[in-house]
Amino acid sequence: MATPENVIIRPEVQSDFGAVAFLHTEAFGADEPIVDLVSALRSLKGALPTLSVVAENEGLIVGHVLLSHTWLDADAQMVDVYTLSPLGILPEHQGQGIGKALVAAGIQAAQDAGAGMVFLEGNPKYYCGSGFVAAGDLGFRRPSLRIPEKAFQVYLIDDSAKHRGTFIMRDAFWQLDCVGLRK
Repeated sequence: MATPENVIIRPEVQSDFGAVAFLHTEAFGADEPIVDLVSALRSLKGALPTLSVVAENEGLIVGHVLLSHTWLDADAQMVDVYTLSPLGILPEHQGQGIGKALVAAGIQAAQDAGAGMVFLEGNPKYYCGSGFVAAGDLGFRRPSLRIPEKAFQVYLIDDSAKHRGTFIMRDAFWQLDCVGLRK
């Protein structure tokens, strides 16, 4: 996928944290706990490093995606995988391909880190264009019944897709009520 003109996709650095918080507040609303979720996920330790990628346009952070380590509770063993969440774009920059470019960069970073799968909860119409498929159709189980079946998706990177099991979400998602449909 081509990156939109004048947009640079790069790893997040600490000096981006304020701009990333601002964009998630603008993208999701001040009532949503996304800023707290990003902060909590950045500090996680795991077998796979946290991957945080920004889109910058003429010095302004206009998009962000975060991939954090988690597990697939497979039949024979626990498998290290990523979850892609959240993905946020400043409202005035949505619909320009920035989100797709960030997802592609996140998938590449996950592959470079040695992960075999990336899971997410999201709109299937949006993410199918990036190679995500319905995880349940492949035999994976959702971590919560509050996640609609079609919204539970996976991107298969390599042959670790031979594993099947239940996807586990990190505590931060549960503690901030960021799993599944909410009132």
